[in-house]
Amino acid sequence: MAKITYVEFNGTEHVVDVAKGLTVMEGARDNGIPGIEADCGGACACSTCHVYVDAAWVEKLPAKDSMEEDMLDFAYEPDPARSRLTCQIKVTDALDGLKVFMPEKQI
Repeated sequence: MAKITYVEFNGTEHVVDVAKGLTVMEGARDNGIPGIEADCGGACACSTCHVYVDAAWVEKLPAKDSMEEDMLDFAYEPDPARSRLTCQIKVTDALDGLKVFMPEKQI
């Protein structure tokens, strides 16, 4: 399990344990975290699980692949350095303490 903090746009924090092997998106979905819609169910076919990764974690995550980069073009106010799709981040022990921030809206 990895403890992940999801921060809503209004500042409300949700700290949950997410099982290894799931994605950060599945952790949000399974714990009823508002702000991550995940319309495509994790297929990297939309941008409705977009978050801003805490700056301290940007370099610790695996690099974005080209498909994720393409989908982020459709996200609301993407940040070139901090924006990620949570469906593309697999949970490992190394992600214990990860903190992500939801955008104002998902599109």
